[in-house]
Amino acid sequence: MMTTRENWKKYEKTYFMPPTPCYDWVKKDCVDKAPIWCSVDLRDGNQALIEPMSLDEKLEFFQLLVDVGFKVIEVGFPAASETEYQFIRALIEQNMIPDDVTIQVLTQAREHIIKRTFEAVQGAPHAIIHVYNSTSVAQREQVFKKSKEEIKQIAVDGAKLLKKLAKETTGNFTFEYSPESFQGTEVDYALEVCNAVLDIWEPTSDNKAIINLPTTVENAMPHVFASQVEYFNKYLLHRENVLLSLHPHNDRGSGISDAELGILAGADRIEGTLFGNGERTGNVDIITLAMNMFSQGVDPELDFSNMSDICEVYERVTRMHVSPRQPYAGELVFTAFSGSHQDAIAKGMAWREDRQCDKWNVPYLPIDPQDGRRYDSDVIRINSQSGKGGVNYILKQSFGISLPEKMKEEVGYLVKDVSDKAHKELTPDWVYHIFEDNYITAKTIFTVDECHFKQENGMVADAVIHHNGNDRRIVGVGNGRLDAVSNAIKHYFDVDYQLAFYEEHSLTKGSSSRAVAYVGIIYNKKKYWGVGIDADIIKASIEALVVAVNKLSEIVDGGKDERLLEITNYIYANYKNVTLEDLSEKFFLSKPYLSKYIKEKSGMT
Repeated sequence: MMTTRENWKKYEKTYFMPPTPCYDWVKKDCVDKAPIWCSVDLRDGNQALIEPMSLDEKLEFFQLLVDVGFKVIEVGFPAASETEYQFIRALIEQNMIPDDVTIQVLTQAREHIIKRTFEAVQGAPHAIIHVYNSTSVAQREQVFKKSKEEIKQIAVDGAKLLKKLAKETTGNFTFEYSPESFQGTEVDYALEVCNAVLDIWEPTSDNKAIINLPTTVENAMPHVFASQVEYFNKYLLHRENVLLSLHPHNDRGSGISDAELGILAGADRIEGTLFGNGERTGNVDIITLAMNMFSQGVDPELDFSNMSDICEVYERVTRMHVSPRQPYAGELVFTAFSGSHQDAIAKGMAWREDRQCDKWNVPYLPIDPQDGRRYDSDVIRINSQSGKGGVNYILKQSFGISLPEKMKEEVGYLVKDVSDKAHKELTPDWVYHIFEDNYITAKTIFTVDECHFKQENGMVADAVIHHNGNDRRIVGVGNGRLDAVSNAIKHYFDVDYQLAFYEEHSLTKGSSSRAVAYVGIIYNKKKYWGVGIDADIIKASIEALVVAVNKLSEIVDGGKDERLLEITNYIYANYKNVTLEDLSEKFFLSKPYLSKYIKEKSGMT
């Protein structure tokens, strides 16, 4: 019996090398032309989601793929669900397929599924019918319990039915076949099955067929797959009338290499997804493939220049997340943490600007971040040329401060102004002190040192305000704690601002128990921001509000006189049922005098 340490002994290689050596691909050093791209996000990607996309989400994602530039889009497995079927019908019946875009649908090599597939694509201007059956040793022996001949016959029968139904169905159709689990199949046998299918379809130069080689479960190093692809490229029948396609998965983390070496070995076409979404470890990431070509001066024929918008749509409709380290797209992929790297980047950018270079070769940056619209949010060297994203990054990375989107621009300009006047690069500590002085400790006019709350037909705040050297009690009522305190401050200073913005998060640097609150107010159409940090989020929120209100010049000479404050506090605390008689009794004043006093001093009646 094996020990846990010896569990590796139960594994062995499950791939097959070609029967003849195929290493011509190794003589090439780069991909010099974009392949035909086929997005399978709406099928392979969608089926791997915990919550598959709705019809509306699929329509939005389809439009995103069209905008990026995909000319072939696999739109689903119409026999798999009613949503898949209706999505395809919607695309066709609502004329949503651009003239230069071909849709692709997937079907198993089973009669009733193939028939349902043709029903779904009835009337399509151009559709690829992608049929497959599994050919691997494991699937033949364990799942289907069929011989090689029987498995090949499944493929042949499927090919015949496609050809027959295509003649009987309105539309323009191209055929594609995949020997599923190709890497676990004897290469010469996989070729035999594919050639048998091609003999049925008899492709021509005007109506080419597609043979697709999937690494359904990646089980070999990339050079093995390249050799398998080259074998097909050399010995596939009707080769001049066949598009050799690849469908890499990423089980061993080599999906990109499989695709790139496969193209060197003769592949014409790649099927994949955005960000590598797909079952298990995912499909090959077409963004990385395309941008790898882009970074070497090859037109990928896809447009990923607006990466932020692509990420936003992808994350929203798939409910998946783009890793901060995702090549070309992640939030941190153009960020240098090392001081020497930052220095090299800055000098490289300066060198490029001085010489007005038209070719890109900046240290540590494989492409110009602006080509993915990532530059402003990723520059971390803070000086007078820095953007708001750079300032935010320093505060977030070094101090756990993640600025609200609406606050970033103001803070960025503030820091840039300091750098510009000092003619110096700002250290992270210097950036933080600028931020602290303007948004955390800026309480020059008043503070709120104590506050208690009670729920009584709304939230009632009973607070102590320190102003002009005196402590005074203020009372306010609101929808929540912060709103109640805000109303108390408004009442005290007789100022009417709008409590417009609020965000909070835990402080990730220093102490995980502390929280940060951001409050923005609007007064006379201008925004004022404050920030509070405390273990108690309510206290942090009040501190942030106090800083924001302290910035209003109108409160410098403000503040009610003590008697009026006491009276109006009582009114706010008992606003539901207070009467003039109650006030007269409480404050020992006549009702006529009290009414006149309140009206003259506060405008209240």
